[in-house]
Formats: sequence, structure tokens, C-alpha cells
Amino acid sequence: MAMESIPERLRQQMDFIAEADKLKHVFRQSYLSDQSRRENDAEHSWHLCLMVLLLAEHSNFEDLDTLKVLKMVIIHDIVEIDAGDTYIYDEESKKSQAQRETKAATRLFGLLPDDQRQAFHDLWIEFETEASNEAQFAKAIDRLHPMMLNHLAEGKTWNEHDVTAEQVRKVNRQIEDGSVSLWTYTDDLIRDAVAKGWLPGST
Repeated sequence: MAMESIPERLRQQMDFIAEADKLKHVFRQSYLSDQSRRENDAEHSWHLCLMVLLLAEHSNFEDLDTLKVLKMVIIHDIVEIDAGDTYIYDEESKKSQAQRETKAATRLFGLLPDDQRQAFHDLWIEFETEASNEAQFAKAIDRLHPMMLNHLAEGKTWNEHDVTAEQVRKVNRQIEDGSVSLWTYTDDLIRDAVAKGWLPGST
């Protein structure tokens, strides 16, 4: 099929998919579990999807729409193609985060056909504002993942940024809104990291 004969809707969808490939070049602060390198956003998004499939039963909500949660975690970081990754303990960068990501969402989701543009943008806003049970659980998974990697990497990122146990608890307490049991697990990770000297602070 000649390129000029491709329907406009399909062209827009494929343009967005091609643009999303850039997420593989956005690197996060978290290291892989073997500490060999930092993970990228695409790897993070994939791992979140796997976690949702396995851990949805631990949600605080009986009627959780798992497919909706999966959609949220697969698209929520696409804005970082333009906005970059904002480290959760970097208070200065967080001041401009909302503005940078809102602008990015407008451009990136704007590549899609109108109906999908609106659907993706609405899901992204719902995730960011925690406006539903699904968004609260998606946020919980999004916070749990770097916690797990930091623990597996023996606190490598925490130590590079002089993060304390108190900061980690404050930032990650939000997990409890989506899953009490996953927050209990997270708190155990923090206590273990402190006990092993990977994270300064008190248990």
C-alpha cells in the first residue's frame, strides 16, 4: 500500500506510536535490580503493567477496573518524552513539573485522532489527580515500583541523593490510599533498608 493511501486516522495513530518510542530514551533515577544502569521510562511502564496484573487483588477496592488501571500506568509517563523525568525527592524540579507535563500532554496526545486524544488526556488527568479508585491504585503501584528497585539495589539511588527514611515514608505513604497491604509491605522494605544501613533514619 502506498504511503499516501494510508487513512488519516491510522497515520495519526502510527505517528503517536512512533513518538512514544522516545520513552525508551528517558532515564529515571532508579537503578535496575543488579545496579548495572538506570532504568528507562518504557521499562518502568512495562513493569508497572505486570505489577497491576499480579497485585490487583491487593487493592482497597473490590470493583477495581483492572483494564483502566493498565491504561493509566502505560500512558502516564508518556509526557516525560517532552517534560523529562522529575525525581520525586527533587523539590525544586517539582515546582515546574505540572506546567511542563501539562504542556507535554497537550502536544503528545494531540498527535492522536480527536477521540483518542481526549480519552488519553482524560485518563492522564484522572491519574494525576487521583480522581478514582483506579487512579489511586495506579498511583500506589507507581510508588511501589521504585521503592522495590531501590531496595533491590541496596539503596543506591537513595544514597546518591542523601535521601532519608523519613522522606521515603512521607513520599510513599500515599500507597496506603490504593492498598493498605502494599503500604504495609512498603513500610517493611523501609525498615529493612534502615536496618541494613542502606537508608539513614529510624525504623
